[in-house]
Amino acid sequence: MNKPVIIICASELGKAILEIFRSNEVVVYGFLDDDKKLQGSEIENVPVLGGTDSEEYLKIIGKDCDVFVASDDNSWKATMIKSLRANQKSIPVNAIHKNAIISESAILHHGSMINQGAKIGANSTVGNHCMIHSGAILDYNVKIGDFVQIGAGSILNSGVVVEDGAFIGSGVTVVSGVTIGEGARIGAGSVVIGAVKKNTTVFGNPAKTVE
Repeated sequence: MNKPVIIICASELGKAILEIFRSNEVVVYGFLDDDKKLQGSEIENVPVLGGTDSEEYLKIIGKDCDVFVASDDNSWKATMIKSLRANQKSIPVNAIHKNAIISESAILHHGSMINQGAKIGANSTVGNHCMIHSGAILDYNVKIGDFVQIGAGSILNSGVVVEDGAFIGSGVTVVSGVTIGEGARIGAGSVVIGAVKKNTTVFGNPAKTVE
């Protein structure tokens, strides 16, 4: 039986993560959030227990509870995850909606969100702490690095490689075999037909560099 989960960050993303865990009948013990206005309140009958430095609740992570970090700020999230690993000896679990479809040969690492209707094809790999939003499709043999975000309804065709920290907006199509470089950003609705360099922003059909 799965352990209860503590969700770090009671944001709108945190609410989506709550729904994902509930779709799998996983109990969410509570939220931790640094917004003092939220502390002591409830979100869909789940309490906001305290801040992200609350020792009372952090000490049960990795023992009595699992944890998920529900933030799309990669820098802050990486710092939080580093602290959880060092102090609680805990690695965030995946949040995979029951209506996602994942090939048996796909490889999923730790701490990623895979929302409803997402599809991950044969021999594809998803790295650590990624966010794959509703209805996104990863065809076969797609390779996703760490801290990658893929927007709702985007389609990554076979053999696409997305390096660490890249952001792909909603409704993007990436043609087969293309590499999206580390930290690159792809604007919503774009069609990517060629390689995107590291830390570059592209947009359009076909996608072109935005200065």
